[in-house]
Order: sequence, then structure tokens, then C-alpha cells
Amino acid sequence: MQNDNPLIVQSDRTILLDVHAPRAMECRDALIPFAELERSPEHLHTYRLSALSLWNASSAGFTPEDVEKTLLEYSRYAVPQSVVMWIRETAGRFGKLRLIPADIQKRTAVEPDDHNKTDSANARANEAEEELLYLVTNTAAVYREIEANRLMKKYLEPEEGIRSIKGVAETAWVFSLKLTDRGTVKQELLKLGWPVKDEAPLKDGEPLDVILREKTLHDKPLNIRDYQINAAQALVGDKGPGTGFGTIVLPCGSGKTVVGMTVMSLLKTNTLILTTNISAVHQWMAELIDKTNLTKDQIAEYTGEHKSIAPVTVATYQVLTWRPEKDGPYPHFQLFRERAWGLIIYDEVHLLPAPVFRVTAELQAVRRVGLTATLVREDGCEGYVFSLVGPKRYDVPWKELEASGWIATAECIEIRIDLDEKKELDYAVSDTRTKHRIASENPAKIPVIQKLVNHFPEEKILVIGQYLNQLHEVAKLLNAPIITGKTSNPDRDVLYADFRSGRINTLVVSKVANFAIDLPDASMAIQISGTFGSRQEEAQRLGRILRPKERVSRFFTLITRDTVEEEFGANRQKFLAEQGYAYRLIRDVSEIEELLPLWGGTL
Repeated sequence: MQNDNPLIVQSDRTILLDVHAPRAMECRDALIPFAELERSPEHLHTYRLSALSLWNASSAGFTPEDVEKTLLEYSRYAVPQSVVMWIRETAGRFGKLRLIPADIQKRTAVEPDDHNKTDSANARANEAEEELLYLVTNTAAVYREIEANRLMKKYLEPEEGIRSIKGVAETAWVFSLKLTDRGTVKQELLKLGWPVKDEAPLKDGEPLDVILREKTLHDKPLNIRDYQINAAQALVGDKGPGTGFGTIVLPCGSGKTVVGMTVMSLLKTNTLILTTNISAVHQWMAELIDKTNLTKDQIAEYTGEHKSIAPVTVATYQVLTWRPEKDGPYPHFQLFRERAWGLIIYDEVHLLPAPVFRVTAELQAVRRVGLTATLVREDGCEGYVFSLVGPKRYDVPWKELEASGWIATAECIEIRIDLDEKKELDYAVSDTRTKHRIASENPAKIPVIQKLVNHFPEEKILVIGQYLNQLHEVAKLLNAPIITGKTSNPDRDVLYADFRSGRINTLVVSKVANFAIDLPDASMAIQISGTFGSRQEEAQRLGRILRPKERVSRFFTLITRDTVEEEFGANRQKFLAEQGYAYRLIRDVSEIEELLPLWGGTL
């Protein structure tokens, strides 16, 4: 027993981290690659080992021995043998199945293009070669388990006996599959508990000489940061072939767009960029013009407003998932096949819609990168990102970049507010969803918002919320502009530009501003309502104020005391706690008066 160590590893694979132990923060950073945070109260944080977290670690080069070594180094007590065995068995599943090129091709029927051909000529014309892949394993039990699965019979064809396969050191059991089923097979095998190590080659797209400028168009030096280069090389490879697919996890404000452009400059190929909204499309286009040698005619916008295609095309997820009929086809999926794309960039990949997952399953021969601040998905579809876009290739703790000055130092403050007396009866008799809305729209929050905004006249403030009536009331009170889903895209762009330039200091925004919006000077956010317990939303909203700046950024959250909003708020904070952020809790509005002088601003 080592009493000073911060970890307690339990037999149910939960891990308790004593945040007051001497090496707690060092230990937290060591856990991030392979463990998931579950709860983060004041003294003991709870992590859990999961199959997906171990497979992500394995894909990044972590071995079961590395995980065991970390647990042994930091554990206060002996690590249970059952946990050690589970780590070895679970992490050891990664790589048991490999996808490699097949050394055969399959003849398949196609429609003839000339009805005047003879029967024999037609017979020859009606066959074409279809590209195949091998799914190989050196373990007979794994082969038999997959062979016996009814669903996998639809996609996999067993090859006869044990074979010697090029690129496989030993003889192997082999299935063949169509290239077009590559993603679906990986996705289904992950559900069975068998992650696939995809080693099949990727196709080259049309070449495009993308070069990063030494200076931007605004004559500022373009200094690519070490971690941005490392992130790009983790995907592409350093002076050699990398895997060419995967997910890069970096904090908001750390320059994920620059990472995407660095990948483009390394691969030098036609690129399709998918992002969350039209404002984000325009930001990508502006950044490409500002920081690369690409010209305007080499970059196109594919959105609900403009549908053009060029060597670099930037599109929204919304236009791709639009269809005229509920059960009809997605007409804009053709964009994926319009050109020989050599790279697809999925911005904010944690938001990737289910229909795009479907087409992504078919696009496994294309190099692809997912960019995100958090792989957390409230629908539990992190495994889809892992199998279809690619496992996590690079991750940097938020606090590490904060310590290096690459993102702003942030202080998180939660203010508890009593429910307005007039709303107490309505709250008491409502269901959970209605209770959440009543608590979120608590009128007692309004004077607190006004007090905070008035106290910080020099700050660039975002007031962020979920409910439109509440937001319009706040905007009117503060005499501030508001952006919601109903705000036209040109008007949004004007307001964002005015905020960046300092013509306006306070902007009220709905959840449309959660994602992929660059507001570099925002230094303070007041969160007045949110989407139930969404951890990803909490991370994104904090990210709006993390661009590097000389002063401390502040993230205020207003919570109605003794309501379901407290419970949801606690869940929202999980992700930030994992990143090392602590919330200062103000239990009574009267405490604000005492703390305001400590925060600076104007009394």
C-alpha cells in the first residue's frame, strides 16, 4: 500500500482519483488516453475503463502493458487481478482482426451498354471485376465466431481453409468482402466486440498543390504550433505513409482549422470539408484564402444557398441530410462522388448526423479526419466515429495547452438562484421536461444577468441560452443584438463581424452559436439555459471564450436552486472536470456583491 498515491482501482473497473493527493493532476493526465470520466464531485473523481476507451488507446499505440504500468504506478492499493486480466483480454482484441487488400478480384454482373452485341459478347460484357478485401485473423475461435454470425454472412464470404496471405506473417483464416462493405463490416464487428485494424490501402484523389503561407494575407506570420503539426502527422505520417484516417481531439480555440489545413498541405489533394452551418462554411473559406495559396476559384460553397463544386468544397451537414420526402433518398449525397476526393474533413465530428454515418460507411477508401473538442455523444454513438471516421489519433489535455498559453485561462463560476415564487406551484405539478424549462426560464435570473453585464463593460460578452422567449427578453433588457436559428445567414455574419471588430460588446445567442464559430475576442460567457445534461454543449460553450488573450476568461452558469436544473448542470460539468476545470459555486446571489471587486470591472 502506498498511502500518497492518488488512485484506487476497483474490481468493477471503476477508478477513484483522490484530487487532493500529491500526484493527482499528473495522474489525471495519464488516465485520459484510456479511461472515461463518470463523476467529478469535490474530492474523489470516478473514471471507468471501457472497451472503446481501451481500443482508442490501442489504436494510438498504447499496449495493455502501458495501461497496467500506469495503474500500478499511481494506485494506492493493489490493482485487482480481474481488472488486469480484463485489460489484457479487451485491449488484446484490437488487431485480432485486420483488413488488408485481397489478392483476387470477383467477377460481377453489370448492365450491357450495347444491345446489338452477340450473346457471347454480352456474357463477357456483363461481367466486371469488383475490388475485394480480406478480413484476416490468426485465431480459429475468432474466425468461427464471426462465421457463425447470421448478420455477417450477408457481407463476408469465408475463404477455403487456412491460407498464407501476403503481408501476414503467419497463416491465417480469411474472409473476403466487397470494398463497398468495408465500413459496414467494421461497424457491425465493433458491436460484436471485435474492433478491426484497418490496413487496407486508401485511394489517391486528384492532386491539388495546397501550400500553407509563411504570412497570412493580413501580413501576420503564420506560425504553426508544435501540437498542430504533431496532430496532422499523427494522421498522415511523418515523411512516410500514416493510416490516413482518424479523429483529432483538441480544445476549442486551439486551432483545429489550422490542423485541417496542415493535413491538406501534407496530402495535397482535392478535399471535401463538412461542417455544421453556413457561418462555419464561410469561416473555413476565409481561413483557406487567408492561410493557403488557394485562390477563390479553387474553393466552392455547397450549402442551401449556393451549390458549387471545386477542388476544395465546403458543405454543411444540413444540406447533405436534406431530402424532399421523409423516406426518400438524400439527393445531395452525390456530392461525395462528384470528384475524386483525396481527403474528407469532418468538422465537429461528434455531431456527425446518422445519415452521413451511412454514406461514410461506404467511403472507407478515402482519407478522412474528424476534428472535435470532445468525442462525447449523448446518443452513445462514439463507436460509429471510431469505426467509420477513425479512432482517436491525437489528444491534448485542455489544461496543458492553457499552461502553455495556447488557450486562455478560464474560471468557471456557477451561481445558484432561487426559483421565482410565482413559478413554484407550476414547477411542483409538472413533468421532468417542463420542470427543466420552468427552472431554465426562471425570471429571477434576469437581474443577475444584468448585474454581470453592467459590471464588466470592457469584456466581450456572450449570453447563451436555449429558450427563445427568454433570450429575446434578455436581449431587449440589455439592448443587445440576438442570433437565433431564424436569423438569416448574412445577418449572422454581419453580427459576428461586428462582435469581432468591437462595434458591439454583448451578443445574445441561442444554441446555433455552440459550434464552429470563431469569436476570438470573446472573454466572458453567461450561460442561462442549456440542453438538459449535454456535456458536449458545456465544452463547446466554454470553448467560445478560450482563444488566447492576456486576461482570464470567465464562464458563468446560472442554475435554479433545488430543481432538476441542478442535476442536469452537474452532468454538464463532467467533461470540464475531466479537463481539470473546477467550478466556483456561489450559493446565494448576495455573494456576488462581495466577489465582484475581486473580479475587477466596474462597481
